[in-house]
Amino acid sequence: MIRPQREGPLTRELVRQPGGFGLGQVPSRLKPDETVSMVCGFCSTGCSLDVHLRNGVPVNLTPTRGYPVNLGMACPKGWESLRPLAADDRATTPLWRDARGRLQPVSWPTAINVFVEKMRSVLDTHGPESAAFLSTGQIPTEEMALLGALTKFGMGMLHGDGNTRQCMATSVVAYKQAFGFDAPPYSYADFESSDVIVLWGSNLCIAHPIMWERVCMNPHRPEIIVVDPRTTETAVAATQHYGLQPKSDLVLLYGLARLLIERGAVDRGFVEGHTSGFDEFVAHVGAYDLDMVSDATGLTHEQLERFASTIATGQRVSFWWTMGVNQSHQAVRTAQAIINLALMTGNIGRPGTGANSITGQCNAMGSRLFSNTTNLMGGHDFADPIHRAKVADVLDIDEERIPPRPSDAYDQILDHILEGRIKALWIIATNSAHSWINQHHVREALSRLELLVVQDMYATTETAQLAHLVLPAAGWGEKEGTFINSERRIGTVKRVAKAPGHALSDFAIFRLIAEAWGCGEMFKRWSTPEDVFTILQELSSGQPCDISGIDGYRALDAQGGIQWPVPAGTAVIDTERRLFEDGRFFHPDGRARFVFDQPRPPLERPGGQYPLVLLTGRASSAQWHTGTRTGKSALLRSLSPTKPYVEISPGDATKRDIEPNDRVVVRSARGSMRARAFVTANVAEGQVFIPMHFEETNRLSDSSFDPHSRQPSYKYCAVEVSKPEPADR
Repeated sequence: MIRPQREGPLTRELVRQPGGFGLGQVPSRLKPDETVSMVCGFCSTGCSLDVHLRNGVPVNLTPTRGYPVNLGMACPKGWESLRPLAADDRATTPLWRDARGRLQPVSWPTAINVFVEKMRSVLDTHGPESAAFLSTGQIPTEEMALLGALTKFGMGMLHGDGNTRQCMATSVVAYKQAFGFDAPPYSYADFESSDVIVLWGSNLCIAHPIMWERVCMNPHRPEIIVVDPRTTETAVAATQHYGLQPKSDLVLLYGLARLLIERGAVDRGFVEGHTSGFDEFVAHVGAYDLDMVSDATGLTHEQLERFASTIATGQRVSFWWTMGVNQSHQAVRTAQAIINLALMTGNIGRPGTGANSITGQCNAMGSRLFSNTTNLMGGHDFADPIHRAKVADVLDIDEERIPPRPSDAYDQILDHILEGRIKALWIIATNSAHSWINQHHVREALSRLELLVVQDMYATTETAQLAHLVLPAAGWGEKEGTFINSERRIGTVKRVAKAPGHALSDFAIFRLIAEAWGCGEMFKRWSTPEDVFTILQELSSGQPCDISGIDGYRALDAQGGIQWPVPAGTAVIDTERRLFEDGRFFHPDGRARFVFDQPRPPLERPGGQYPLVLLTGRASSAQWHTGTRTGKSALLRSLSPTKPYVEISPGDATKRDIEPNDRVVVRSARGSMRARAFVTANVAEGQVFIPMHFEETNRLSDSSFDPHSRQPSYKYCAVEVSKPEPADR
């Protein structure tokens, strides 16, 4: 039986203001007809957009001129950022699944009461490992921090991870092991300073179009090298494209390292003065001769020689990677092999250089540092007594409230559900039932929960439709906070629109739950997002990600965003900054480490009834992830395919009697999907490509994970494509 909750003062303040921010009136500094600048809420580029208000209502937007990230440019998603807020399927009131299995509207007091009673019952009965949360890289840093502190320190949960596990976990681990901290070293200005740009597993034109614009602004006529099995839009625009066999990247990287050593392209002064483990690395790559690498990758000796020569003769070589590397069964070692090339050639810490991971989501970096999932907030270590004591002191909590270890990873949380160990799950601003690998596995896990709570802008997502309780949340533009982009730049987001109906900011929802749980006093300092930013500054003090020297949100706005680190007392904060200019890294000895290992084959190989390799990835600059928001824009829908399709080579199509635009079925060992055939030479024979944005795609993908980062290997599994059987047509 659901009993109405007795309303506390915070509850009354929140729910009496339908559509409001929940923790106060519309900010008084906003004038009815002013223009408000804020960071975009889609990808990690971190563009600034000017939102134009008329009579207090946002009517349109334009890219911010002069902002150091986008320089007055925006991609289609940025231009349409306001559209998702006006969608007619917004979640506007809490929903509870009744005894007949239907989601029915309930009041906020009732919803919070249900949440607290059922979540507490699970934790009290089964212990701190029986409930978990799955968060996101899409909400402001301050909300991530409040969620992580509430669940871990207030409610007593142990497990909680983010959907950044799907995109950035590999780079986090790679940087930590190589540099001593999760530290992307670059500035976007490096795109314009390089004379050689190596894009590894990155379709920059499509995935990060504003970054590609920065490449196009490079005045040095750079060599642009793309490493990708597909002939992507970026590969077509490159000066060199290496269409290697899928998942042969690690062999190729070790072969390039050997060639560079043989050509005397090693920066001995840098290696000897600033790194460790190089001699062992030299011995390791000695086995990767031209014949071996050519056999594994499908590249010719001449291609390998040219690739190595281009790197060797470059004066300012920058290496960039994204999901084509991160989403692999051996992703961490592949990312570290790219880092090794930068270290051995001295291409780090200088303009136009670097081993540079391009982030996926708008605030994945905020999640990496402050969400309290894999790291203790502020880039600290859950198991380090000094770090635990510092965090407890800053937050004025008992150190015993801090779990002694980080959470298990996303895939392990789902496995724990199937094992019966986790019985309640809280999902915030992510659509797991669509986006997680091997969709049948995740849906089976979600179906077994005693309590599934989904907190989102929309009640229509695949995951929300499975929930017992749906909490309606405000979106980008309806709340305040900060995002941290790929180049470590912190920018602000602002409330320029009212959330519809009774939807509240995630920040307000977390505070409501804290009050109802009985730990509201623990968060008395966490009254507003900017209050939390001040707390995060204290937590970061002394860390590589130190932001204690930033003078609040006003400074972030005034300076066009600020890249960390900014320790207290920093006199001048440059617009563009890169790390490691002094050659010192974050390991205790100040040296970067060469990290390497033997390559491993994928878990599943093509053959038999599944002879093709399935590749997945972004397909359009107008689509974003599961399409939950971009699908609300008629313009964005018109700029990208709305129905599933599969790219297949002419040779493979002919063998299967498939003509362009034929209806086909794509099958793997896990399931099947229907699609239209797009016959193209952009994919090699033996390979097919399906965009990640379609809900059906992850019916096919395989539950394969990197052992170090636990990141899923979305980019490789075995499939077959055929015409449907007559009875199925």
